[in-house]
Amino acid sequence: MSERERDTKGNWIDPDDAPEWPDEVWERAQISVGGKVIREATGTLTRRGRPPQGDAPKQQVTLRLPRHVLDHFKVGGAGWQTRIGEVLERHAEKAKRKSA
Repeated sequence: MSERERDTKGNWIDPDDAPEWPDEVWERAQISVGGKVIREATGTLTRRGRPPQGDAPKQQVTLRLPRHVLDHFKVGGAGWQTRIGEVLERHAEKAKRKSA
């Protein structure tokens, strides 16, 4: 097994020996009775990335861009997403000044 692969086979012999789940997992879990969802899940079990910073944290979005636009930014190497964000910020500021 390579270093990056995880051992997916459980080594528990007794299911009662399984680790306990913290309360926050149960608070966010979906609750179903007889196949009918009583309460939808809220959030995820894992928190990826760093916590939001400052009063106006960045928001994750999904955005489809033309291939040539992505290629243009990716040619510059790492940080291409930050560079796209900076261009969009400059455009938004320019539009804001223009409309004021």
